[in-house]
Amino acid sequence: MQVIVHGASGRMGQQIIRLLPAYGHTLAAGISAEGPYYSMAEYDGPADLVIDFSHHTATAGLLDACRARRLPAVIATTGHTPEERAKIEAAAGEIPIFFSYNMSLGIALLARLAKETAALFPDADIEIVEAHHNRKLDVPSGTALLLADAIREVRPEAEYVIGRHENGQRRRQEIGIHSLRLGSEVGTHEVIVTTGTQTITLKHEAEDRALFAEGAMAAAEFLKGKPAGLYTMQDLMR
Repeated sequence: MQVIVHGASGRMGQQIIRLLPAYGHTLAAGISAEGPYYSMAEYDGPADLVIDFSHHTATAGLLDACRARRLPAVIATTGHTPEERAKIEAAAGEIPIFFSYNMSLGIALLARLAKETAALFPDADIEIVEAHHNRKLDVPSGTALLLADAIREVRPEAEYVIGRHENGQRRRQEIGIHSLRLGSEVGTHEVIVTTGTQTITLKHEAEDRALFAEGAMAAAEFLKGKPAGLYTMQDLMR
């Protein structure tokens, strides 16, 4: 495949560019604030797919270009607003889109295990703790929200409490989400489930950012030949 990398000058964009030859793909174009192309609209050459590791504010322009050219897209950017998420879902009605706040298969497994654990212990207290490097902008992480969303599939009444900072008793339906920002931490996510008589702790630690690039490449392979639709890591794992 000839791949457009959207966010090519960033750390993850550079990882993707380095990985492309190993998967038998070539770089069609790099889109970034540093060039050589500054927007999708500037490149009209051949391409089979877009991998996006840019910034959530660029989502609308990216989707417009992909829809116009009928290009599948792997969106691995985090921090989307509800409006931006709605645009992704709308575009998936026209083109295949693989969208995940975390491109790690390990995180996809963690989400599945968290959901199963929450279903098995419906009255347990659940807290999520995530840690990232001190330059990360979005709080909580998209991955923490991904985990919470997976749990809410079996606890539809759940309410997210982001950083418990006020006095008051914990409510039964809460899912607490806590964020740590430390040095060069790549990413750690922990789901703690406590019944009062026992505690189950589920944890994933990312040790190298290359794992996210590898996941994005797996997502790109998965999209080959897929019809329009919104796909996630859970679809890839089936």
